[in-house]
Amino acid sequence: MVSSHVNPTPQHIRWGVAGPGRAGARFAQGLAAVPAASLAAVWGRTPERAHAYAQRFNVPQVCDTLNDLAAANIDAIYVSTHPDTHAEICLAALTAGKHVMCEKPAMLNERQLTEVLAAARSHGRLFMEAMKPPFFPLYRRLREHLQSDPIGPVGYVRAGHADSSLAPDYPLHFAELAGGGIMGIGPYEAFLALDWLGPLKRVQTMGRVSPAGVDTLALFQSEHERGMAQLHTGLDLLSRGDALLAAPGGYVMIHENWWNPTRATVHYLDARRVELHEPFTHGGFNYETAHFCDLIRHDQLESPEITHELSIGMARLLESARTALGVRFPGE
Repeated sequence: MVSSHVNPTPQHIRWGVAGPGRAGARFAQGLAAVPAASLAAVWGRTPERAHAYAQRFNVPQVCDTLNDLAAANIDAIYVSTHPDTHAEICLAALTAGKHVMCEKPAMLNERQLTEVLAAARSHGRLFMEAMKPPFFPLYRRLREHLQSDPIGPVGYVRAGHADSSLAPDYPLHFAELAGGGIMGIGPYEAFLALDWLGPLKRVQTMGRVSPAGVDTLALFQSEHERGMAQLHTGLDLLSRGDALLAAPGGYVMIHENWWNPTRATVHYLDARRVELHEPFTHGGFNYETAHFCDLIRHDQLESPEITHELSIGMARLLESARTALGVRFPGE
């Protein structure tokens, strides 16, 4: 006899966006490809941009204030403002009972992140830093490949990116928006080092700071429980955005731009070479968003991929690197 049981329809996740800028637009593009999820509300510090965003992505509700967004009939809020307001927005959302996915870097510093994580626990809500690389098809395939055809434990990571093409009015040039290469580009490098090498032990940093008070070049070496990393970020030079993972039995090149990964080459000690190619779709934000929606449906309060401990490690590494250069932001 054929069973007549039908799987229940997945819970539909209604999203609000705080910050209708570049990241908010990519989020909306990706969300359109996520099953059983939709964009229901938006709020921004500039009302004109919020209304333009709503028109562009067919968002039914434009909220006048952050409190209006927190009180809206939604399940989760994606925080895509500049880092200077992340803590305030996340705390308001969590206190109002909303789940939160916050764009990287999650907070200005470890102290703010600890406060937000405590609020998530006390209100029983999911909080995840929006760190997209581990959810991309290439990154997942690379992990699977190294399980079946290993090179041994990764003991060294090299990664970095410098972009001198950014316009003078780009937000990373302004300290009041928590700019600088370490905060704007560094979270990806910090993630890669922690993901492959484990918890942070210490950081050494060299670099230079602009008259505006943000780092324009930073070279930081980090020691971890399972190895060491050499990382760089910059705003006044141009460099390739590839990454290297080195192990006793070979090494991996994740080709540029590695944080939106599509290609990797695995080089083996016996001279074998394996090419991996996995394109991504819908801008790439769809993968982390689908993961977050599934966590909500399963009543999970922490991602097993981007754990709270991992986010704390990233915050600690970035804060150590920039404060070594004397970079501090208003309000810290």
